[in-house]
Amino acid sequence: MSKIMNRADLLAIKNETLARMNAGNHYRVVVGMATCGLSAGANYVYQSMKKEVESLGLTNVDIEVTGCIGSCTYEPIVEVFCPGEEKISYIFMTPEKGVQVVKNHFANHKPIYEYTLQGYQMAKAFEEEMNLDKTNIALSSLDEGEMEMEDIPTSDPLIRDLKVDLDITHLPFYAKQKRVVMHNCGLINPEDINEYIAMDGYFALAKSLLELKRLDVIDIIMASGLRGRGGAGFPTGVKWKFAYQEPGEEKYFICNADEGDPGAFMDRSLLEGDPHSVIEAMIIAGYAIGAHQGYIYVRAEYPVAVKRLNIALEQAKSMGLLGKDILGSGFNFNIDIRLGAGAFVCGEETALIASVEGKRGMPRNKPPFPAHSGLFSKPTIINNVETLGNVAQIILKGASWFTSMGTEKSPGTKVFALGGKITNTGLVEVPMGITLREIIYDIGGGCPNGKELKAIQTGGPSGGCITTKYLDLPIDFDNLTSIGSMMGSGGMIVMDEDNCMVDIARFYLDFTVSESCGKCTPCREGTKRLLEIVTNISEGKGKLSDINLLEDLGQHLKDTALCALGQTAPNPVLSTLENFKDEYLAHIVDKRCPAHVCKKLLGYEITDDCRGCTKCVRYCPVHAITGKPLAKHHIDPDLCIRCGACFEGCAFHAIVVK
Repeated sequence: MSKIMNRADLLAIKNETLARMNAGNHYRVVVGMATCGLSAGANYVYQSMKKEVESLGLTNVDIEVTGCIGSCTYEPIVEVFCPGEEKISYIFMTPEKGVQVVKNHFANHKPIYEYTLQGYQMAKAFEEEMNLDKTNIALSSLDEGEMEMEDIPTSDPLIRDLKVDLDITHLPFYAKQKRVVMHNCGLINPEDINEYIAMDGYFALAKSLLELKRLDVIDIIMASGLRGRGGAGFPTGVKWKFAYQEPGEEKYFICNADEGDPGAFMDRSLLEGDPHSVIEAMIIAGYAIGAHQGYIYVRAEYPVAVKRLNIALEQAKSMGLLGKDILGSGFNFNIDIRLGAGAFVCGEETALIASVEGKRGMPRNKPPFPAHSGLFSKPTIINNVETLGNVAQIILKGASWFTSMGTEKSPGTKVFALGGKITNTGLVEVPMGITLREIIYDIGGGCPNGKELKAIQTGGPSGGCITTKYLDLPIDFDNLTSIGSMMGSGGMIVMDEDNCMVDIARFYLDFTVSESCGKCTPCREGTKRLLEIVTNISEGKGKLSDINLLEDLGQHLKDTALCALGQTAPNPVLSTLENFKDEYLAHIVDKRCPAHVCKKLLGYEITDDCRGCTKCVRYCPVHAITGKPLAKHHIDPDLCIRCGACFEGCAFHAIVVK
């Protein structure tokens, strides 16, 4: 790769790459190969399609890797771009189906509509209408990646003559989204720096180094109102200015990629799908504050992200965009990767700094803040991945462009990892100020199987459970804090009527207990005591006095713990107590779990509907069920381990939960 010395060099690469990507009569095919796609088998789809293209000698087809397309529900996803043709998104792909797409779509210009979401939905409707036996049209096997082209009645004109949009990104899931941070994910090859440059990559760096003074860069970020996307939402520009004003030549910039919230995968997806956007932002930030060394602190459990970061760093160095005399400006900046062992506490900036220094990851008292005395006691700025994902576009498009989105105090967008009891799981990037109702129902499609929405957990173990009465509250940093939750890094877990809120609180407490570094007594001992009390309640051993004890202990933790992990650990308990106290009382007073989740409070009973088929006997792992064939069976409550196998397996619904 040749060195890039100025904006003209960037522009030449951009134009050349765009010409290749948009060549006439040329199929550009991207396979979603972030962790979500890979776990669903995307790598095998990619390999099968590449092999078939080579076998057929098709020179007008490029099969490329891309990041998370967003709608994880339909992985593996393959998207086809061709000038003059509409984009087609193939879902639930398998290696066999990939071969069929190459043979039919690319070689013979006949798209396979049955493999699109619309074709899949119409085939399901056709099956239901005709009441066909699923052994003949095994639509259910599509979810398991086993469906073949001939399994669908392709002669049906409704499917063959589809006149609908076949682009998955035009579905309601995407309608209210606004992609800023994730704008390249699912579109470019994250392992090709030229494709990043084609999307105006590194032009913000050129503008910063060649046209702007250091303070000018900081002023733009301050004017944009960008707030940190990793926790409490501290103004990014203000933080940068603190470090800029510190004397001395030795300063550091750290990217916090230690994403530890259960169910959160926003930062991982950006690193997997657009690593250069983070690298470019780090160089800009280093220039602004006067740092010459950067570190990306990323957990080792993200092997795909680490691999693509290493590739991106080598590419940037080889093209002169990282290292010495970047773009001929005289500015030097290097970036190294530091792997974390997956400690949740290392998401706290002083604990992260300790880990980078080679020490045990434990927080320290503040002040001094890292901007004044951080890594190796030098001024240090730490921003998380998503925060940095906004920087280059703000520099290119201006602060007013960014403030035109979102709310006055929380401008821009926010990426959420939407999961749990929701129809459409995946990555969601929405303008600040959107309501929970819009995310859950318009984008997420509501809870599956007609279940009622019960609560939404935002902010992970540090956040709180939000009830349905707040569905129309505009989402921003301040509003979420005002109702006892927090934005956090962006995990959003949806719970329905089958979730027990006592069990949810116990789950998050169990996590924080195991992740506490143990440095301060309130967190080390207080979280254990909270977990002990909640566990007792979930097992029917609770007392009414436990309610006040939980509230008092939780508030004490918030007031005295050393770092944010301990200070926010009680949030799941306090928020569920406030909003779902009746469930706690049911566990304590009635010794009953209304959601039938807490095993120690469950009991199974066989009703008179039992036909004596003996299935339950075979399902029971501890031989707690007895009975003769064709006669009513019985469960021994002393032997029953309450696993629910009999309940789920009974064909006659003759087993009920007591």
